[in-house]
Amino acid sequence: MLQDPPPATPSKRPIVLVTDAWHPQVNGVVQTWTYMQRELAALGHELRVIHPGGSRGIAAPGEPDILLSIEPVRHVSRALGSLIPAGLHIATEGPLGWAARSLARRRKWHFTTSYHTRFPEYLKTRFGIPARLTMAVLRRFHHESQAVLVPTTQLRAELCRAGLPHTRLWGRGVDGETFRPGGRDGLALPRPIWLYVGRVAPEKNLDAFLRLRLPGSRVVIGDGPDRARLESQYRDVHWLGRQPHGALASFYDAADVFVFPSRTDTFGLVMLEAMACGCPVAAFPVAGPETVVIPGTSGILDDDLDAACRQALQLDRRRVREAALQRSWRAIAQDFIASVAPI
Repeated sequence: MLQDPPPATPSKRPIVLVTDAWHPQVNGVVQTWTYMQRELAALGHELRVIHPGGSRGIAAPGEPDILLSIEPVRHVSRALGSLIPAGLHIATEGPLGWAARSLARRRKWHFTTSYHTRFPEYLKTRFGIPARLTMAVLRRFHHESQAVLVPTTQLRAELCRAGLPHTRLWGRGVDGETFRPGGRDGLALPRPIWLYVGRVAPEKNLDAFLRLRLPGSRVVIGDGPDRARLESQYRDVHWLGRQPHGALASFYDAADVFVFPSRTDTFGLVMLEAMACGCPVAAFPVAGPETVVIPGTSGILDDDLDAACRQALQLDRRRVREAALQRSWRAIAQDFIASVAPI
């Protein structure tokens, strides 16, 4: 188990983040690092982001909105120039991540990484690639990292069993000012309103939610490769497409229950955002929800998702918000600073 390093003091040199996921993509990875950039600046640290923007690229298979650099080594080298950062963190296992890892090894720099996405499960679901093959690649990617930052204790244990022992727990926070209760009038639909926000992709297990015979209205906000199929199959669902992140609070506030059917997410920021608006969560009892939700207080976890939804309706929205506010982005940023290995 890694020892916590001493608290870091602000450095004039920036911390460099290399990520294949960045705006205009909409996902938990992008939101996490957007908040980190803001909070680190408030703490006196600059987080300089190297992302696919400005690089020639191609669309990821099945994900036309995700750009993968086709000149990652050149792009990372050009972005870094002669800079020696205070620390290097590699957030994703994509082309830019591999290029940054290679450059760090050549320059004999320490670096840290993070594990945001369950690629073994995702690639098996989408393309039938055996999980053990994907995990072998991930072990190679992360094994020289000084610390692999993971969001939950369960995922940390899984990665240790899979041969990644250098893990460190690093959670997530919520912006309680942006996401807060309001007038509950953001959706003029029959109640109860059951809401999902997130990627519309096979690994999100949306069928488990959409096939439920729930009273009232079901609403899906988001886009992705599975939307066309699901929208044609579930015509009684309200499909609102992609919405600006800043506009989501009014939808969370209007909903009666936030339904999170994924069984593979490493965390699930959207659950915290919904909870901060007072909206209880209904989900399966798996790693992400088990970390975020306080059963019986901020949500209901049950292998029977229908039962979880109906029970969540009875929860006190004030207590739901109080549970969410126990997690702050400022504290998460401080944890990140303590985790970054100095160059």
